[in-house]
Amino acid sequence: MIGESDDRPWGTWTILDEGAGFKVKRIEVKPHARLSYQTHEHRAEHWVVVAGTASSIIDGETVVSRVGECIDIAIGQPHRIVNNEDEPLTIIEIQRGDYLGEDDITRLADDFGRV
Repeated sequence: MIGESDDRPWGTWTILDEGAGFKVKRIEVKPHARLSYQTHEHRAEHWVVVAGTASSIIDGETVVSRVGECIDIAIGQPHRIVNNEDEPLTIIEIQRGDYLGEDDITRLADDFGRV
């Protein structure tokens, strides 16, 4: 639902828009925090860094992205957003797929015991 948001141990997400086959989120990651290393069975993701620097892990490789740069995550590709900086990181995430529910996540590793 547009406007829905959730606080997580690593930061917050907010749904900005959604429709048939897509969802757009604002993801804010606290300094020195990271999301789960995870995969999705039903969706691909496109990330645009709008504030801060992301040092994300994609298929086990570190990818550094700065403001204005983008990252594409394929369906089933292991990934994690990482903020190694002293300032907050903000990413706009565009999800595309046939199912975009929050339960389409397989955690491979997690700093908060959610595996």
